[in-house]
Amino acid sequence: MFKMDILFSFLFMLMLLICVLIGVAF
Repeated sequence: MFKMDILFSFLFMLMLLICVLIGVAF
């Protein structure tokens, strides 16, 4: 359960980073 929580947290942060990069690129 704890490992899954870390995984979802990591994926959420990764999506935010991608959104920021797309915002900067365009």
